[in-house]
Amino acid sequence: MLGVYAGGVLRTRQPTRLLGPDDVDAALDLCARDPAAHVFVASRILDGGLGSGAAGAFGWFEDGQLASLVWTVANVVPVGTTPASWGPLAAQVRKVRRRSASFLGPRDEVRGLWDAVGHDFPPPRAVRGEQPLLATATPPSRLGIPLDPRVRPAQEHEVDLVLPAAEHMFTQEIGYRPYTGSPAFYRDSIWRLIHAGRTYVVVEGGRVLFKADVGSVGLGACQIQGVWLTPELRGQGLAAPMMAAALEQSMLDHAPLATLYVNDYNAPALATYRRIGMERVGTFATILL
Repeated sequence: MLGVYAGGVLRTRQPTRLLGPDDVDAALDLCARDPAAHVFVASRILDGGLGSGAAGAFGWFEDGQLASLVWTVANVVPVGTTPASWGPLAAQVRKVRRRSASFLGPRDEVRGLWDAVGHDFPPPRAVRGEQPLLATATPPSRLGIPLDPRVRPAQEHEVDLVLPAAEHMFTQEIGYRPYTGSPAFYRDSIWRLIHAGRTYVVVEGGRVLFKADVGSVGLGACQIQGVWLTPELRGQGLAAPMMAAALEQSMLDHAPLATLYVNDYNAPALATYRRIGMERVGTFATILL
């Protein structure tokens, strides 16, 4: 990086560049402005995403200070971006277009970045343009919401029980299977979540009836994903106490602020999340490639 020192601060001459280990604190500070919205990126940074040598994130600098960034590993995720940064950051995103599964994050930022670079990508498989971002810092038990006592962390030996539920959820949500050929890599990703104590399940009769994962943890927040209830139990009022129990345990085990995002057309899920005390704090969008 070329730069000059002014007032003891290194001023970069490049408005955008690849971020590295020396940028971790600044990147986390940027994410911390809205932990509910940016826990996904914060979690990856804390896992070493800016020190691996890979094209993890590109930053936009103003007056030598990190003002915006875009995460580019597997998914393109903007953090704190503005119209001024969309064009310059889009030039960096073009470099990773063949490795991107989606654009996701705060709706206006996703739209702005996509408008700047979308013509360089294949037509989207789907556009989820309105996804309420929900969050809570109040455990459901404090609100008097019943918790299903059967919900518990999955055990490592149960990975092959969790696999079909995870695959069904992914296929139903995204529209295609999470893997082609051998499921070994996908199975390993499930095992790693279970190993970290971040998958909660109800298991009866040798199969998973309910599942929820904590996909990201950082900055005092955790993001829940992969919520699934076996189809034959839907519509019976079981989802709320199961999800409340998973939410309660996630907040106790991982972080006091719990967040998730959901498609606006998924009325049953929205009703369940609101029933257990989650409130809307923003709006996401996802462009599936």
